[in-house]
Amino acid sequence: MSSRDRILGRIRRATADAAAGPAADLAADLAADLALDAAVPRDYLRVHGARTPAGTADLLAANLAEYRAKVHRTDEGGLAPLLARLLAERGAQTVLVPAGLPPHWLRGSRAQAVPDRADSTPYELDAVDSVVTGCALAIAETGTIVLDGGPGQGRRRITLIPDHHVCVVRVPDQVVDSVPQALPLLTPTRPLTWISGPSATSDIELDRVEGVHGPRTLEVILMSGPAQ
Repeated sequence: MSSRDRILGRIRRATADAAAGPAADLAADLAADLALDAAVPRDYLRVHGARTPAGTADLLAANLAEYRAKVHRTDEGGLAPLLARLLAERGAQTVLVPAGLPPHWLRGSRAQAVPDRADSTPYELDAVDSVVTGCALAIAETGTIVLDGGPGQGRRRITLIPDHHVCVVRVPDQVVDSVPQALPLLTPTRPLTWISGPSATSDIELDRVEGVHGPRTLEVILMSGPAQ
């Protein structure tokens, strides 16, 4: 059954003078959907190639860089000095801090911490120089960072309005090879944000413009070591 057949079938059921009523139509639609899902072959590759955890991290770093994200590597002990240096090099006077971000991450930074508040206006968020967050996971094959609003990530808008986003990814705990591996680890009812590089778009003349839909600069820190 093709998508066309499904759509035409639903139209026929919606317009037919069926005595069974809407409940029967809904049941028929559900049965058709289940039958179609069962008929779709699921023999595609879940991962393209065999990699070690180190190889997966290297692939993630390469694809992030391909998307013009700035990639840094450190361990737990080096994270705070690295973050302090990145914020200082950016000239950040203020840094947005989501609830649940480990306090020691920003120890040593001279930037003023701005808490993530529900009543913050877009203008106030736009005035913040940088935002530092964790992530839900990262996908190596696509160079994608996924946020789900969990602890240390904050609400979606705090990573879309400020012009500079620094995201910390724990390696190897939060890194998977592929999208099929990532999906079962995510909760679809959460506010998922999929980020592949800094915000960018092109007009009809193919002139690239960055910062239209989110931060102009994305820096990703691959931090080795298990979650605490």
